[in-house]
Amino acid sequence: MINGEIKNKVDALWDSFAAGGLTNPLEVIEQITYLMFIRELDEADNIQQKENMMLGLPYTSIFAGEKNIGGQTIEGKELKWSVFHDLPADKMFILMNRFVFPFIKNLHDDKDSAYSKYMTDAIFKLPTPELLSKVVDSLDDIYKTMDKVRKSNLEKADSEGNLAENMSSDVRGDLYEYLLSKLSTAGRNGQFRTPRHIIKMMVELMNPTPDDKIADPACGTSGFLIAAAEYLREDPEKEKAIFYNPENKKRYMSSMFTGYDMDKTMLRIGAMNMMTHGITDPHIDYRDSLSDQNTDKDEYSLVLANPPFKGSLDYEMVSDDLLKVCKTKKTELLFLALFLRMLKVGGRCACIVPDGVLFGSSSAHKAVRKQLVDGNRLEAVISMPSGVFKPYAGVSTAVLIFTKTNHGGTDKVWFYDMTADGYSLDDKRTKVDENDIPGIIKRFKRLDKEADRKRTDKSFLVDKKEIVDNAYDLSINRYKEIKYVPVKYPPTEDILAEIMKLDAEATKDLQELKDMLGK
Repeated sequence: MINGEIKNKVDALWDSFAAGGLTNPLEVIEQITYLMFIRELDEADNIQQKENMMLGLPYTSIFAGEKNIGGQTIEGKELKWSVFHDLPADKMFILMNRFVFPFIKNLHDDKDSAYSKYMTDAIFKLPTPELLSKVVDSLDDIYKTMDKVRKSNLEKADSEGNLAENMSSDVRGDLYEYLLSKLSTAGRNGQFRTPRHIIKMMVELMNPTPDDKIADPACGTSGFLIAAAEYLREDPEKEKAIFYNPENKKRYMSSMFTGYDMDKTMLRIGAMNMMTHGITDPHIDYRDSLSDQNTDKDEYSLVLANPPFKGSLDYEMVSDDLLKVCKTKKTELLFLALFLRMLKVGGRCACIVPDGVLFGSSSAHKAVRKQLVDGNRLEAVISMPSGVFKPYAGVSTAVLIFTKTNHGGTDKVWFYDMTADGYSLDDKRTKVDENDIPGIIKRFKRLDKEADRKRTDKSFLVDKKEIVDNAYDLSINRYKEIKYVPVKYPPTEDILAEIMKLDAEATKDLQELKDMLGK
């Protein structure tokens, strides 16, 4: 979450674009994203250079040596944000148009790479040197403030013994989430990010390993893929297994992470996001995941996703393989069938679904739930409060965790009733003390300790047979027991006497007032 000071600075930046003649919200977001990418490319290159030096690994800066761009030669270091951001406006504008923007568009020699494909039609649209200079200064100011806030949060977290929770910071993600809130169509089109703390929770629950092949077939800005990559880097043993092994490192930089989306703007931002986070050749592709365009089958060991909820498709647009599992037009059900198809046997999935998936009475709803419970191993249902996705949407959701087996394996299903996620559940989403997430992670990793929990607790286990007997209903309210605390009221005659006493006092007071007015 970004604070009020940063929001004010972003608002001022947005106003600068409007004053400069750029008023289309998506174009503004795209242009800001390009400039953020250029800035962070410089920072990421410096960080990677330092990390490789510490690990004793060779590294060649992407800015090293001379660059031939459009038939003209320039020293690579002149393309660095930290070098050109202090240039006079006219010189910076020429450099950006002739060299810097063409440079980021052609970072990959491989023209078939996701990055190259989605940067091909990228256009630098800032019309004047003055606007560019103002935007560059504004972004520097925003990042400076962001660093100050992050440092303050880390110091506070350290003093409270809660440092780990605040170590991960996705600057672009926070800014981008706020920028998207300015789109009146954001909620309707589903173009909003899953809150980072929810993504991080799901990644920690799944505990990715260096051997995993990870996919998100509705990737948007690549939030889940980036969180999984960061999780691997933050674990010293896993980081060592990846970066000290040339083959593992190459796989991490390219084929380990796969993302699909149907929005080219999202794909472009997602590819840039992955690159800035150290994934040099991300496999981010334009694909209708539910159609025959997507042929992935038995391929991934881990799927992390928050697929579109409110979509409804024509049968002709949906892959026959998915319709065999559940004949429906509802995207939330079709994506569950897709996850099962994409996973290899033994592969795991953590995904977000709307509550309707858990208890819907249609044959398609029941077929999908039956497939999860009977045909594979359903492990957990984490019910989340409706405010998690505010201010964009108020829908109630749940996290499903399951493993593909193709031959059953569900014994007991773990349910958790999340009532707080560390933020207020209104549109403001301000930070609060109540937070179930640490407890969810701790309990899920020790399911053997959950057997004795009662149905009145935050979490409990439910036998498969009970779920089957309830028509595969997975809503927590079906199984949770409410603990009623008896309230003892006074006898009726005492209550009546008290009411009559109050009534008499009121009548007396009214009479006294009437007498005073009569005088």
